[in-house]
Amino acid sequence: MELLTVRMQIPDGANLILGQAHFIKTAEDLYEAVVNTVPGAKFAVAFNEASGPCLVRVESNDESNDHELRRAAVANAQALAAGHAFVLLVRNAYPINLLGRVRDCFEVCAIFCATANPVEAILAQTGQGRAILGIVDGSSPKGVETEDDTKKRHEFVRKIGYKLEC
Repeated sequence: MELLTVRMQIPDGANLILGQAHFIKTAEDLYEAVVNTVPGAKFAVAFNEASGPCLVRVESNDESNDHELRRAAVANAQALAAGHAFVLLVRNAYPINLLGRVRDCFEVCAIFCATANPVEAILAQTGQGRAILGIVDGSSPKGVETEDDTKKRHEFVRKIGYKLEC
């Protein structure tokens, strides 16, 4: 067995949800989960089929000139090369708005991360294929928050509408 890492490519202004699912209709079901939860979201989902033709299945509503989200989702799925992995890239929505619906998707087995941070996937390569063992999401902590940091955190989540004003 060989251990390796793959850095996920997250386009500017996008968030990544990386997970594992188990069935060919995953890409379509995740598409429906996103559009039914945040209709204004722009996104692409790529799903690595693990049997049969073993294709990267793709669904997207990314209508940009260069289909950036679609291209990045496919490139990430191909770089992972792990069966049943899915890559969901989304703009105009935060993962917090989507995670419940993604988890509720019948095929979804696990979610490894939901982030806009730099991400490295830790993979195992065997004679059969690849598996995602874990994720490096962002950077390591640099300390413990102070009272001022706590105040800024509280202000931020209220500024973006996720908590009520006091």
